Amino acid sequence: MKNVLKLLGIVSLIFIVSSCKHKDPADSDLFVGTYKGSVEFTDNDNDVSSDDSSVTVVKAGNNYNFNFNKSGIPALTGVKFEKDGNHAVVNVDFEDGMQVVTITKSKLYILYSKDGKTWSANATR
Repeated sequence: MKNVLKLLGIVSLIFIVSSCKHKDPADSDLFVGTYKGSVEFTDNDNDVSSDDSSVTVVKAGNNYNFNFNKSGIPALTGVKFEKDGNHAVVNVDFEDGMQVVTITKSKLYILYSKDGKTWSANATR
């Protein structure tokens, strides 16, 4: 019985310690998943839009990739983020074009332009 109580105590301690750790949202998988809503993509040859589409967010190392389910919209890859509070990450960069991406656990907003291409999304999950 003592061994069972010791084991239960150790498991409880591990649970308490692990639940007290606070990870940086940009370093977690909190934002990985599929968001549904409106998407749009434009470049010199294409103008694709849909009000009923989805974007899958994938973490790749320290960056994020955005895969669009709408044909004709290429993936947006290698986007870097900074922490914005405890429950969001933000990318804002105006040096290489307009690059605004905000992700929370339930919302995704993209207005990203580079090399003559523009991606946009307003989606939730």
